[in-house]
Amino acid sequence: MAVYSAAAAVLAGVESRQGSLKGLVYASNFQNVKQLYALVCETQRYSAVLDAVIANAGLLRAEKKLRPHLAKVLVYDLLLGKGFRGRGGRWKPLLERHQARLKAELARLKVRQGVSRNEDLLEVGSKPGSASQVPRFVRVNILKTCAEDAIDYFKRQGFSYQGRASSLNDIRALKGKCFLLDPLLPELLVFPAQTDLHNHPLYQAGHLILQDKASCLPAMLLAPPPGSHVIDACAAPGNKTSHLAALLKNQGKIFAFDQDAKRLASMATLLARAGVSCCELAEQDFLAVSPSDQRYCQVQYILLDPSCSGSGMPSRQLEEPKSCTPSPERLRALAAFQQRALSHALTFPALRRLVYSTCSVCQEENEDVVRAALQQSPGAFRLAPVLPSWPHRGLSAFPGAEHCLRASPETTLTGGFFIAVLERVEEPR
Repeated sequence: MAVYSAAAAVLAGVESRQGSLKGLVYASNFQNVKQLYALVCETQRYSAVLDAVIANAGLLRAEKKLRPHLAKVLVYDLLLGKGFRGRGGRWKPLLERHQARLKAELARLKVRQGVSRNEDLLEVGSKPGSASQVPRFVRVNILKTCAEDAIDYFKRQGFSYQGRASSLNDIRALKGKCFLLDPLLPELLVFPAQTDLHNHPLYQAGHLILQDKASCLPAMLLAPPPGSHVIDACAAPGNKTSHLAALLKNQGKIFAFDQDAKRLASMATLLARAGVSCCELAEQDFLAVSPSDQRYCQVQYILLDPSCSGSGMPSRQLEEPKSCTPSPERLRALAAFQQRALSHALTFPALRRLVYSTCSVCQEENEDVVRAALQQSPGAFRLAPVLPSWPHRGLSAFPGAEHCLRASPETTLTGGFFIAVLERVEEPR
């Protein structure tokens, strides 16, 4: 019974944009995280199918006390999952009263769609494809260990280390218990897609961070030297913050801001587990942070990874198919916030280098935002040319946009991502 209530709460949180699905699952405090995550992912994957079946069966009209998100989770498990199998609590007899009607509506849906299997009912955007083949990237947390020791640990566990990858084809060929060292990031290990390391002792001890390669690029490209003062403007859930701390070797200062108290609390736990000691967390809107505040007078590096549509996230492509094509209204609202945040960041007087990144593939949130910010500060900042051998560049939205980086499952074997590195042209006065 508890897993259904927890799953319904996560679904409601995702729908109201309280956080990412994975973040909400971990913040739920449900004991079996893997079970909860799997149930929520599959329920989301079949969301459109479940909505149709529940509506056509009149379930919510007949059962006034049954809330929509809980109904969706229960109907998923009843029709498409493992069945209740000893769980379900007081909802089990209720659902069983409607079981025949629900099954009949699912069968009718298949007939109308001309399919025989449940999976064939999925929308094209939610079917497993290239997004589901993104490898499992694992960043070694150098605050607690080193790549060599992590590699040796995995080898002792029976994994076969294949050395440093020389091409994407090496990574595509990974299977079984083989793993590689990434060719670009020296502390990034690469495992086959679907490798589950959430229960691995090194992950639970904070020695490993499960982080997509594209998500590792912002901190790497910001490259603050030890002793620097850095702002992480929209910091939760904290993986990039922990990466910054590792690059700083815990020497210097990270000012990390986020408005969401729950996400910030989860982030504090993550940073403590990762051994981060140079970070100051603040429950605050970055737009309300004053660049003239003396606390930030030495901030020369800013990482800005603002709220975005998430249209490039492989997990979201599988969990929330509709999020891959955000509405024009949502894109306009997000882009307006992103542009304000980027323009605000560029006003910090000592700023020398800024990385702007999103896990969106939409030009409105990426090249268009960067172009607008540069136009607001003409001559003060420029796009830095980075990673010239990176295969996927920015869209040709304005001169110099080729200096931006893009990523996708198809071109880089990562999640969809965008990165722009801005450098000050003149020294701050």
